[in-house]
Amino acid sequence: MESEMDAELRFHIEALAADLVRSGVSRQEALRRARLEFGAIERVKEEGREARGISFVDEMMQDLHYGQRVLSKSPGFAVVAVLTLALGIGATTAIFSVVNAVLMRPLAMEDPSRVVYLQEQWRDLFPGVSVGNFADLKRQSTSFAKLCASNNASFNLEARELPERVDGEIATADYFATFGVQPIAGRFFTVDEDKPGQARVVVISERLWRTRLRADPSVVGQPIRINGMPATVVGVMPKSFDPLLGNSDLWIPAAYTAEQLADHDDHYLNVVGRLKANVSLAQAQSELNVIAQRLQQQYPLDDQDRGFRLQPLATALLGDQRLGLRMMLAAVGFLLLIACANIANLQLTRSRSRQKEIAMRAALGASPRRIVRQLLAENLVLGLVGGVVGVLLAYWALSWIMAHGPAEMPRLDQSRIDASTLAFACAVALFSSFFFGLAPALRSASTRLNEVFKMGSSTSGGTRDRVRSLLVVLEVSLALILMVGAGLLVRSALLVSHVDPGFDTSNVVVGRVGLPDPGYHDPAVARQTFERMITVAAALPGVESAAVVSRAPLAGGGSSNGLLAEDQGLDLSNLVNSQLQIISPSYLSTARVPLKAGRDFTPQDRRDRTLVAIVNETLARTIWPGENPIGKRFACCEAGPKGRMDPVWHEVVGVVADVRAWGLDHQVQPEFYIPIAQMPPSAWDWIGRTMDLVVRTGGGVVPVHELQSVVASVAPAVPIYRLSTMQQKISSTLERSHFDTFLLAIFATTALLLSSVGIYGVLSNIVTQRTRDIGIRMALGASQAQIAWDVLGFGMRLASIGLVLGLVGALAATRLLSSLLYRVRPTDTITFTAVSVILLVVALMASYLPARRATRVDPMVALRYE
Repeated sequence: MESEMDAELRFHIEALAADLVRSGVSRQEALRRARLEFGAIERVKEEGREARGISFVDEMMQDLHYGQRVLSKSPGFAVVAVLTLALGIGATTAIFSVVNAVLMRPLAMEDPSRVVYLQEQWRDLFPGVSVGNFADLKRQSTSFAKLCASNNASFNLEARELPERVDGEIATADYFATFGVQPIAGRFFTVDEDKPGQARVVVISERLWRTRLRADPSVVGQPIRINGMPATVVGVMPKSFDPLLGNSDLWIPAAYTAEQLADHDDHYLNVVGRLKANVSLAQAQSELNVIAQRLQQQYPLDDQDRGFRLQPLATALLGDQRLGLRMMLAAVGFLLLIACANIANLQLTRSRSRQKEIAMRAALGASPRRIVRQLLAENLVLGLVGGVVGVLLAYWALSWIMAHGPAEMPRLDQSRIDASTLAFACAVALFSSFFFGLAPALRSASTRLNEVFKMGSSTSGGTRDRVRSLLVVLEVSLALILMVGAGLLVRSALLVSHVDPGFDTSNVVVGRVGLPDPGYHDPAVARQTFERMITVAAALPGVESAAVVSRAPLAGGGSSNGLLAEDQGLDLSNLVNSQLQIISPSYLSTARVPLKAGRDFTPQDRRDRTLVAIVNETLARTIWPGENPIGKRFACCEAGPKGRMDPVWHEVVGVVADVRAWGLDHQVQPEFYIPIAQMPPSAWDWIGRTMDLVVRTGGGVVPVHELQSVVASVAPAVPIYRLSTMQQKISSTLERSHFDTFLLAIFATTALLLSSVGIYGVLSNIVTQRTRDIGIRMALGASQAQIAWDVLGFGMRLASIGLVLGLVGALAATRLLSSLLYRVRPTDTITFTAVSVILLVVALMASYLPARRATRVDPMVALRYE
């Protein structure tokens, strides 16, 4: 089509020239007059295209081909632009794929928007729901189509191989219907099977079926042993069942007894409901508020001041992940904008060398719209190539994130560069092409031929320089916001790393042991079993001491309990929430928890003696501020018949240092310890006959098989699991914060480098443009210092403006990070000052090279420069 149009235009010009030649005009003059009379060829061709109806796609393909040819003549610029853009697109795409998998993908269940999570609310705490309250909710509430309860548990599994500890859930029969899932084999347990005294059945996960049971197609109906008791496999849960709900591998019926259904005291259940089609979340919450008031009146001892909180299930399960991931997505968005601003600066610099080319095309008839479109097509080529390279970088970055990301992040292993991620990357590439190409294209399209030939090096580029300066200010301000955010997280991480955990973490190995109910139901038998484990473990070569504790430090704290101090009466409003730890007499010395006052437990602290307790410093300050707690008494753990308080008093015999139960970056909770020989029989049910075996070595590492042998020699068919050193536990608790800090620091450093490149580019271009002016000033007596100061001053002014704007933005943005910081305010003066100084130093270094080049201008050469 284009060749036919060119031939037709040549024909008309030749015909007009032939007429002029016949009238006596020379051939050369006739061609000149014919071209002048015919008009601008490009404009005629464009009008011809429109008249013939050439499609936009055809024109776009022509423009893209033209853009590719132009860029191939500037390989250096093209490579720098593509790599800069690929960096921004790759980072953005990788983080988006994680956000998409973790936050945006709907839960794998039927109509997940109607599935809600229910908790009790007591003061500022949100514990689980008691069995009695769950039973009352199910009877009284009319808002739910289904309501189920479950609690996480660990089980000793015996199936074909050595015993293994697996995670699972004890659930009511409505559990599966509430989530709207179907088994891939067999069925789920029924309401009749969810009653006491029925034959034990179990539903297993697809993962357990494929690994431990080797995908046996006849698994349904087969027996396995759970906690030493036989159970029949009735169904297999699909792997699509969302792992947000935990890494459960088996589910057994709750089969609550009449005694459990009347218990309103133990608050541990996870309750999930499916709202009826015509019920909103607010309506259901209102009904729960009415039921809560009714239960407070009916059970004043257990439900005083207790209410219920209802949340969408996704919100409840992903609440801790949203802020960190959104922060990362915003960070890579800033990085992408900085990359685009950098490329726009390069384009504006390059457009100066193309002024005559663009002006000539305009003089030949190309309309401003056509010129803008062709220049944008060049940018689109850059964007598409940058997008392809960026996706390749995203594949690499995503594989690194999945390998090093925090284990606690749900669905991270489901992150993929899938169709939706590729569509996002394509959209980002198109947006970026438009963003960094529009200003240079509009500026270039406004150039006229007569302006180009009138321009001198000293007068050209004023508007262009202002645009470039604004882009640099944008880069600096965005980079500073990222740097402040990273600085706050780094400062927080440094403070956390210096937190005293409250005990000696070196040379300590911890493993968890759970005794099955059959054979160990008698509290005395369970206690004696753990005591024999301590004796055998302590006798191992290289072991200094051994002990047991209901929950080792940094693993989640002990059992929640309410305390009443003897000298404050039995008024429940004075109840102090605290954490209970059950320990052997050797635990505090094995963990080397400093004893601040009083004494440690001894073997003589038995159930038939005075009940004793050791409290941490926080509990002592909370209950007895400014007093000596030794000899004081408090009531806890045991109560009389429902409806009246029958306090069981414990005498404080010691005070120990605060131990970080939940992690180094968590606040210390009031905590107390009671000796294993004095624990009430019901406490064995609270802790599931499960305790942590703590072993301190003389410096070496106890082999795993030796600790397994210790447990096997005392309790055959009982595995030890979650074996790790205490140092490993510390690392795991800080895994998420360190991961976020590292990524944000990488993004901030990249942003700083890109912004410094922007400053350097602007100043270097200005020195080039004003070479003649600099030469004249130097010829008239200006010193090198004055010339250098002018260039440095301009660069520092740009950096300072960006700094001020960035500080304003950082003050607003960092307030969102407060929940991620430890003992650091979002407006931390040290961080803001340090980041500002770093940015100004880098800006000064970026300005130095152009300033030094300006001082080396030869006045005689500069006067001849153009």
